[in-house]
Amino acid sequence: MRIDIDKDVCIGAGQCALTAPDVFTQDDDGYGTVLPGREDGAGSPLVREAARACPVSAVTVTEPTA
Repeated sequence: MRIDIDKDVCIGAGQCALTAPDVFTQDDDGYGTVLPGREDGAGSPLVREAARACPVSAVTVTEPTA
C-alpha cells in the first residue's frame, strides 16, 4: 500500500496522527506527514481508518498495481 498526504489540502487537524501514531505525525508547522520509512503503511491496520478520519480527505491510501 502507498500513503500520500496532499499538503495543499491538509489543515493540520491531526486525526491521522491520533488514529495511527505508528505511521503518521505532524510536522513543525502542524501538518500531517508520514513517518520516515512508513510510506508503505508498515502493515498498520489503522492506516485506512486514519485516512477516513481526515476531515478534508487529505490522506489517500492506494494499493500497488501489478
